[in-house]
Amino acid sequence: MAALLGRRCCGAAAVALWRAQRRQRSTFDVAVVGAGIVGLAAARQLVLRHPALGFAVLEKERQLAHHQSGHNSGVIHSGIYYTPGSLKAKLCVQGAALCYEYCDRKGIPYKQCGKLIVAVEQDEIPRLKALYERGLQNNVRGLKLIGAKEIQAKEPFCRGLMALDSPYTGIVDYRQVAQSYAEDFQEAGGTILTDFEVTDMEMAKESSSGSEDGLQYPVVVRSSKGEEIYCRHIVTCAGLYSDRLSEISGCSPEPRIVPFRGDYLVLKPEKCYMVKGNIYPVPNPRFPFLGFHFTPRMDGSVWLGPNAVLAFKREGYKLFDFSATDFLDAVLGLWKLVLKNLSYGLSEMYRACFLSAQVEELQKFIPEVTVNDVLRGPSGVRAQALDSDGNLVDDFVFDGGTGDLGSRILHVRNAPSPAATSSLAIAEMIADEVKQRFEL
Repeated sequence: MAALLGRRCCGAAAVALWRAQRRQRSTFDVAVVGAGIVGLAAARQLVLRHPALGFAVLEKERQLAHHQSGHNSGVIHSGIYYTPGSLKAKLCVQGAALCYEYCDRKGIPYKQCGKLIVAVEQDEIPRLKALYERGLQNNVRGLKLIGAKEIQAKEPFCRGLMALDSPYTGIVDYRQVAQSYAEDFQEAGGTILTDFEVTDMEMAKESSSGSEDGLQYPVVVRSSKGEEIYCRHIVTCAGLYSDRLSEISGCSPEPRIVPFRGDYLVLKPEKCYMVKGNIYPVPNPRFPFLGFHFTPRMDGSVWLGPNAVLAFKREGYKLFDFSATDFLDAVLGLWKLVLKNLSYGLSEMYRACFLSAQVEELQKFIPEVTVNDVLRGPSGVRAQALDSDGNLVDDFVFDGGTGDLGSRILHVRNAPSPAATSSLAIAEMIADEVKQRFEL
């Protein structure tokens, strides 16, 4: 513990020193924008592969993993849902194995509590069997279909006709995982600059410094406070702001990001005995989200949900959080999706307002749950990418641009769930892409 505190103090001192000398140019070979779990994993992988180079992580908040990475359900997904052959499927299966291995090596606690995807209606059984076949194609470990008696043996309070049992699914505190990535990065020589909101990127003017730095580190990155760093290349992992950072750099605005808020309920502590592992519904392919589910947490609590409603602010965790700019961006990108999923959207808005409507969804699986057993819990905001036709972009998107500046940037444009599970596998792919594009 003393060593850990020492490292953190040293990190804080380094940041303070940098800010005290901010008029002096700071130079790096690669700057990673965004200190969520994907950005930190990528930065860690890059510095481990290229220890002789200089790397920085730029984060607009004062804390790491402050948004999506610190507000997710904490599930280590096994890779069942995703289209065979897609990056999602490949990276999730690889990432889950790497996540467990990393946690074991670092002593980060996790629970491999498993997951049941439960069919409660006859018409869900064909979809459940198709999901089983998909999981097998994705090489998900340990999958099997079980009947009603086996469901109750695993989850005594759960009722269902058939379930897909995924014993390899687990839970972990991803904020702790992200912090560990950051410590690895700093110990390998990387620099993390918090409270650095990137607002501008451009090619440096060579003559302004009176030195050769403008030639060696030709890209200048500026913060909202006027601070600057110079670098050779940029990797952005900006989540909810990935489209805006792309526009700042002169790259494509597509895909656009639309924020969806997910509100959770929590079981009262005295009722948590009713849930042992993750319990999920059979997803409906007509709708874009997974539906209400039961998620145990590392602290012993049980989260219920989430719903999925349009957030009126990109970091709007409360019902009445509002940003005119974010709202207009969302509406412009969302109207085609709304028309395609109007009934689903109205249902989600209704359930967001009425606790009893959410509990009705939960009672399909655990009839004993009542309104008196639950409390309103935390919320998260998901960065959902949409293409120009209003379709959900379901897979990872990586791109850059052209010209002097665009050719020096790699944008991680869409890293949807299960990005936290997949973070180490994504990081390896980003490092491969960086080496190829930038010839490191």
